[in-house]
Amino acid sequence: MAVTFVQKRKRQRLLILIFVIIFVVMVIVLWQGFFKTGKAPVSTIQFPPPREIKIDKDVLEGEFLQGAQPFEEIPPLEDGGRENPFLPY
Repeated sequence: MAVTFVQKRKRQRLLILIFVIIFVVMVIVLWQGFFKTGKAPVSTIQFPPPREIKIDKDVLEGEFLQGAQPFEEIPPLEDGGRENPFLPY
């Protein structure tokens, strides 16, 4: 019987030690992440200045688009589907 009590006691001490280590690591992470005051990080990314956008509308008047035909209008389906497709069967 004495052996089982000693093993349980060692196991409890080990679990307490692991809990304390995890708690200390959490405190350090929270301290570094939330409570530490300092300079804000400076962005070193440099973006090029925006370029001017020019739209060439002469393309719409070209020969290629002059011969284009409009699409036919597709009539809606007459017989098909349910009245409310979102209702379960």
